[in-house]
Amino acid sequence: MVLEDIKVVDLTQYVAGPYCTKLLADYGAEVIKVEKPGQGDGARTMEPYFHGDPHPEKSGLFLHLNTNKKSVTLNLKNKDGLKILKQLVRDADILVENFSPRVMSAMNLSYETLAGINPALVMTSISNFGQTGPYRDYKATELVIFGMSPHMITEGTPGREPLQFPGYKAQYLAGTYAAAATMAAYWGREHTGVGRHVDISIMECLCSPPEGAGRLMNYAFCGDDLERAGYRREGVYPFGYYQCKDGVVLIYGIVPAFWPRIVQWMGMPELLEDPRFQDPELRPLHHGDFDALLMPWLLERSREEVVRSAQELRIPVTMVYTLDEVIKDPHFNARQCFVDIDHPVTGKNTYPAIPFRLPNAPSRSQRPAPLLGQHNLEIYCDHLGYTKEQLCILRQTGTI
Repeated sequence: MVLEDIKVVDLTQYVAGPYCTKLLADYGAEVIKVEKPGQGDGARTMEPYFHGDPHPEKSGLFLHLNTNKKSVTLNLKNKDGLKILKQLVRDADILVENFSPRVMSAMNLSYETLAGINPALVMTSISNFGQTGPYRDYKATELVIFGMSPHMITEGTPGREPLQFPGYKAQYLAGTYAAAATMAAYWGREHTGVGRHVDISIMECLCSPPEGAGRLMNYAFCGDDLERAGYRREGVYPFGYYQCKDGVVLIYGIVPAFWPRIVQWMGMPELLEDPRFQDPELRPLHHGDFDALLMPWLLERSREEVVRSAQELRIPVTMVYTLDEVIKDPHFNARQCFVDIDHPVTGKNTYPAIPFRLPNAPSRSQRPAPLLGQHNLEIYCDHLGYTKEQLCILRQTGTI
């Protein structure tokens, strides 16, 4: 495992920060997740729950984001808790946090303070708008981040309100960038012996590739906003989602060279001479006419038949999978895209595996996300030298 000698102190919660540290843990880093006593990571209170039971050890989001980590409980508002954290930092290579920018300094845990304890420490801070600038202390949600990014204005149906991407796209993207930047800083430290403070803005991650940069460059070069095209591109036949006999397919007929293949695919070569579809200027006026021909043709065929016949003519068509089909797809399983992990509370379930491969550098066998405070004894007694009696006192005083 390529990161097995790296020790990470993880002060993160919810999505972006835990995804960053998950990527490090999955390739061997020892990630010590510091959680609030009695409560833990806020993601423990987020859906989906196993069998619908709102239990702190049954959040699917938490269980996915925290595989291969160790959990300790520690009260960072407690003087003894801060002392213990600094002991953890002394031997750490990396610390990752995603508090609001003012919080670490307010707790006397600024990068300057921690670098004084461990000059080689790489500290990664993930926040909504970064550690500097007029918005640094602003709160934000996924909706706010998308609304201020180059994405939302271009998504949705023309003439209607813009739409946000579903899920936690910005958070996962920021976690991915944070992991990459953290490792870049770490390998830089290996050459210089000096740590760095990595500043990750979730907002800025969404303005970067894969989509944000292209949209901003379009504005810079052309001077106007991209128009919302909705679920199809008017005048491009066919483009979008279409119903077949047994489900939905996505057809991407956006390239003009595909048009002769499409009419051949449909068995309607006469459409090449149809004046409604010949003239590119007139084609947007007759999208409905084309759909009236295509939709009945598709409804007579299965998705597999539609996709196979399209592939023979090199037309980009794909099935829109159900979630069950995603899990059972033979290619994904041949690539080991999913892994079964046995958790002490939820039992054995299927999880997404690591999304990339390093030849000759296997990831570790997947361990379940930790129970809250599961590794207190190991970390505090075996690593830091506290006795079991001292551990009991720390628990009684609310430190752990």
